[in-house]
Amino acid sequence: MNNSYLIGLDAGTTSIKGLLIRTDGIPETVVQKEYSLKYREREIVELNPEIYWKTTLFIINKLLTQSGVRPENIRAISFASQGETLIAVDKNGRPLRDAIIWLDNRSVEEAKTIEQTFTRQILLEKTGQPEILPLWPATRILWIKNKEPDIFKKVGKFLLVEDYLIYKLTGQYFSEESLVSSTLYFDISKKKWWDEMLDFLNISPQLLPEVLPSGSSTGKISTIASIATGLSPDTLIIAGSYDHIAGAIGSGNIREGIISETTGASMAMVVTTDDPVLNLTLNLPCQCHAVPGKYILQPYGQTAGMVLKWFRDEFFVQEKENALRENKNPYDLMTALAEKVPAGSEGLTMLPHMMGAGSPEFDVHVKAVFAGISPQMGKGHFIRAIMESVACMIKNNIDSMKKHGIELAEIRALGGGAESDLWNQIKADMTGIPFVTLQTRETACLGAAILAGIGCELFYDFRDGCEKLVRLNKRYLPDSSNHAIYQKVFEKYIKLYDHLKDYW
Repeated sequence: MNNSYLIGLDAGTTSIKGLLIRTDGIPETVVQKEYSLKYREREIVELNPEIYWKTTLFIINKLLTQSGVRPENIRAISFASQGETLIAVDKNGRPLRDAIIWLDNRSVEEAKTIEQTFTRQILLEKTGQPEILPLWPATRILWIKNKEPDIFKKVGKFLLVEDYLIYKLTGQYFSEESLVSSTLYFDISKKKWWDEMLDFLNISPQLLPEVLPSGSSTGKISTIASIATGLSPDTLIIAGSYDHIAGAIGSGNIREGIISETTGASMAMVVTTDDPVLNLTLNLPCQCHAVPGKYILQPYGQTAGMVLKWFRDEFFVQEKENALRENKNPYDLMTALAEKVPAGSEGLTMLPHMMGAGSPEFDVHVKAVFAGISPQMGKGHFIRAIMESVACMIKNNIDSMKKHGIELAEIRALGGGAESDLWNQIKADMTGIPFVTLQTRETACLGAAILAGIGCELFYDFRDGCEKLVRLNKRYLPDSSNHAIYQKVFEKYIKLYDHLKDYW
């Protein structure tokens, strides 16, 4: 086992990351390479699909050369993949056009057409999606059919990013259940393509890849890809998962009661459930988990760490420049100021919704607000109020789920926000739930590596893989006195939104 290695690849929106890890949990090498998207008028966002492949080749080659690991000791590769990005290829697997990136909003009219044809309740029951948005691949297929009929006629397969990389590595067309859950043409309960939607889109199942459970082997790497990557011809290619789910696996979030929470630019949560939660009142996306038989809910907020970055760049300019000159992290200085301010920020309350609110409000009009400013307050008050506002957003989602019988016992903290001891403690105190950090930052890559280990049978199951590779770091237990203070802060947070929601 100690001579066996796995590779986890995270195919993200603007970069691909790769992790080479030994099967006893010793990480060897991490490599990342970025690429730039093509932004065009009318919210069109695209990328040449070959860039995904060339970047993947670069990552694998770098992992081999930097680590010095012999190719024959790498047992398998798997993926964490961005969702919804659509790639249309011809019968020979060649891209017919640029990939339509998940950020793209060109298919607004097609989304309306689908919503007019299928009720929201039917779409939720079949696909787990409570809202019909232009980011779902079904709307993009309909757009190509309507706007690019010549291309539509030539399509051999409609693929997502992971599907395309599996094809380039094996020559075979495969996808997996967690990734296709947000296509709007996959039945998440029956785990099969939804025939009624395919008929509406005028496509057959033959135009889509075969869907496997996450962690399934798709076969050995092809001869061509073996030569291009430098990997052994015996390397297995394993079906991976949607990136947020891979991050959940990489944090040990594989059973009900544990959730993972990522505070990056935005806030995203992955809530593991034993059964699909298909409730329009709750209004949360539900998708297949990579773990067999389980599902996830995805509460989110558009702006979280982005708010703190905004404050740093606009009101912490001189301090930021001084810190960078001294090779220090400006966020450490901001945290030090916030630590001097008591819990509750002495009455300063914030709404962190700089680009509208996600769940549970789903309000595109609301803006960010500071309320309760008084003369004795300094920058530390505003920094702490920002941190507390994100914690309020997390608590609001947790309380919403509790009303529907979803109980949570522990939260695994991911993303840049998890590096702040103060922020983790604020979240624990606000929610009354322990927060736990991980030793590995690249949890999506780690989750993909665990899937690779399952697929090549080095791990017995998800529990075995997580026990071997997931390393917990710090645990933050709620402080009862601060929790009492934060109950009142949270009440103000809710009242502030309720009073202002019609203002905009």
